[in-house]
Parts: sequence; structure tokens; C-alpha cells
Amino acid sequence: MHGTQAPSRWVQRWLHLIEPGSRVVDLACGAGRHSLLAVAAGHRVLAVDRDPAALALLRQAAETAGTAQALSLVQADLEGPHWPLNPGCADALIVTHYLWRERFADWLALLAPGGVFIMETFARGNAAYGKPSNPAFLLEPGELLARLGADWTVVAFEQGLETDPQPRVLQRIVAVKSSEAVDLLEAGHSAAGSARSTRTHRINS
Repeated sequence: MHGTQAPSRWVQRWLHLIEPGSRVVDLACGAGRHSLLAVAAGHRVLAVDRDPAALALLRQAAETAGTAQALSLVQADLEGPHWPLNPGCADALIVTHYLWRERFADWLALLAPGGVFIMETFARGNAAYGKPSNPAFLLEPGELLARLGADWTVVAFEQGLETDPQPRVLQRIVAVKSSEAVDLLEAGHSAAGSARSTRTHRINS
């Protein structure tokens, strides 16, 4: 089941960019590894997935951890004709191991000005190492950069082969929406030496 692995190191690395107590949407959350990470950091999380069994596991885990009051669950088809979420409802958006290009603009519209977008998923070349192999679910080189317009500040971008814990080709980005992005970075929320980094390389993190 998606979302039962350890949290992404990319998400863990950049979670500090999200202001304390923010509204975080975890899209296609699965069993909620990143939802649990975000509520533990003091955020209010809206976790969205179409799988009721996965959401039940997430609810159970949050209750065990004593953080269920900060978690809201939405069961919805993110690929259907009816989009379930309102524009501007989030201060941060997390998307991992999921891609549905037809709704990408709707994803970005969820973020209020100054919102943080953290994404990591598979990219072209991954078919040589396993699933997913369908091009519909694999990002093209530089695609995440190309999909963000002028009202975004890219904090970091990486693409390439990662070998730990297993070989896979990934693309990942963290970006901040609107002119407030520059203020956020200059306020010291970004890691020293990492802001606005763009890399295409072999990833071994």
C-alpha cells in the first residue's frame, strides 16, 4: 500500500520551510507517512486519498500518536470529473509518488500566496528499474520546473538516479508561490547553501 514506507528524505529535508501551524494538504496520501510527519511538526493536515483502507490506517496511526485532532481525512477520486478541494485552502502541499497531469493546475491552485509546494515522484528512465514504467506516470526531464510559472520561486530541484534504498529515477522540487517567496527565503527559512539549487545528477541521498 502506498504511503507505508518511511517518510521521503526530500520531504523531511524541506518541511522546515512550512510556517508553524500551517494548513498542509497531503495529496494522494496513501497510508499517510507525510501526514503523520506534518502533524507531528505541529501543522494541521488535510489528507486526501481514494483508498478508504489506507485512510483508516492513517486515522489509527494518528490516534495512537495522539495527533488525530490535527488531522482531517477526505476520501475522494483525484482523477475524476469533480475536484474535491477549494483553491487557496492550503499553506503547503505535499505530493509524492503520484502524478496526474490533467489536475496539476488544480494542485497548484490549492496553495495560498506564500504557500510551499513539495513534490517528489518518478521520472523518465525509471522503467529500467521497475514500476512505474508507464510514461503517463513518469515526469519528463525538467518537467516540474517547466510547469511552474513566473509567480513561483524554486528553492531546490533535483532529478536523476537514486540508488538508496533501491535504484529508481526520481524528480523532485520545492518551490514557494508568489512574491512572498523571496521574503520567506531571505528570512532564513531555507537551509544554508541549498536555496534555489537546481541539479541534474545521480542522486544518492
